Amino acid sequence: MRLEKCYFCSSTVYPGHGIQFVRNDCKIFRFCRSKCHRAFKKKRNPRKAKWTKAFRKAAGKELTVDPSFEFEKRRNVPIKYDRELWQTSLKAMKRIEEIRIKRQNQYILNRLKKGKELRKEADVKEVEKNIHLIRAPGAKGKQLERKMVQVIKEEDVDMDEEV
Repeated sequence: MRLEKCYFCSSTVYPGHGIQFVRNDCKIFRFCRSKCHRAFKKKRNPRKAKWTKAFRKAAGKELTVDPSFEFEKRRNVPIKYDRELWQTSLKAMKRIEEIRIKRQNQYILNRLKKGKELRKEADVKEVEKNIHLIRAPGAKGKQLERKMVQVIKEEDVDMDEEV
């Protein structure tokens, strides 16, 4: 039983399946299904059709050349590192270190925290400015207003501690 590869999408063509096209110069093109045959007849480029293996490989989506697979294969076997493999493993380790450092710093959270503080300050200023709108009608002057502003600030601090 001979298994062929589809000329367009590189999938397996089993015996008795698909279409075979023989050109005038005796070059044989095998297709797994009519979808591939139609695309070939329309002179489509397999590297631009997103569902083909050629596209995945050209776009770097295919993990056939991933160094982690090589390490997995030889996990328990002591090997001598050649220069290229050693350099690729160093690059991978450096990249992992960069990711770890970024996660420790929590760059995004720290960046958003500054905006949150600024919004809180603006809210407190607005409350102080427009306290007459939320003041109780029977309130006795400025002391009660200050207490209300202080209560609002304390609530903000409590909410920060919970997060």
